[in-house]
Amino acid sequence: MKKWLILLICIPFVTEAQVPVLSGKNIVKLNVSSLVAKNFHLTYERKLTGRISASLGFRTMPKGSLPFKSTFENIVEGSDFNFNKFEMGNTAFTPEIRFYLGKGNLRGFYVAPYLRFASFDITAPIKYTYNNGSGNVTEEAPIAGKIKSTSGGIMFGTQHRIFKVLVLDIWIIGGHYGSSKGDLSVVKSFATQQERDALKAELDGIDASPFKFKNAVVTATGASIQSDGPWAGIRGAGINIGFRF
Repeated sequence: MKKWLILLICIPFVTEAQVPVLSGKNIVKLNVSSLVAKNFHLTYERKLTGRISASLGFRTMPKGSLPFKSTFENIVEGSDFNFNKFEMGNTAFTPEIRFYLGKGNLRGFYVAPYLRFASFDITAPIKYTYNNGSGNVTEEAPIAGKIKSTSGGIMFGTQHRIFKVLVLDIWIIGGHYGSSKGDLSVVKSFATQQERDALKAELDGIDASPFKFKNAVVTATGASIQSDGPWAGIRGAGINIGFRF
């Protein structure tokens, strides 16, 4: 594995000495490393000046089983979520400005401040127990909705051309921080007040600090709850292959 990583890093510097300077101002890139996590990520980059470019990234992951399930189980306390049925998908747009510190022309080491606008589509069944008059009954309520985040950050990376019209863009490390808001709901009928009270108690007891879940409302035809809190993420260890034109 180490040999392949060293080879990948060395390829751009070897090939750049053999390939004429490209004059194209546009690059379309695919993040090949994110495909492992069923995450499809495309980026369009446009040269503005010799050392500055602007880009827009689009990321999408179809809704599916929860990645890093054990991590979420440790974060969310005080409630009985069924993480085996927890599903999540997401989309994100990332506008970015790059400052190339070397020779420029969309090549070399760069510093990139960016914004990220993301939306997470989740389904999170939660268990609740109530007395129906004959004894205790445990059921699940399917909480579903979207959590949207807005954040800003900075990333460091390096980009080089390989072969003739191909480029290799390596995200070294970066991170972003911002805020999030979510609106979640339950579509289900609740016949008795005991059942509604049991679900509300479960929703009020969600502890996912530093995120806050609030304004839980349960009626005979459903329930709703809101979330807000800080949002943070890491970008890095990304390998992108692009076509320059």
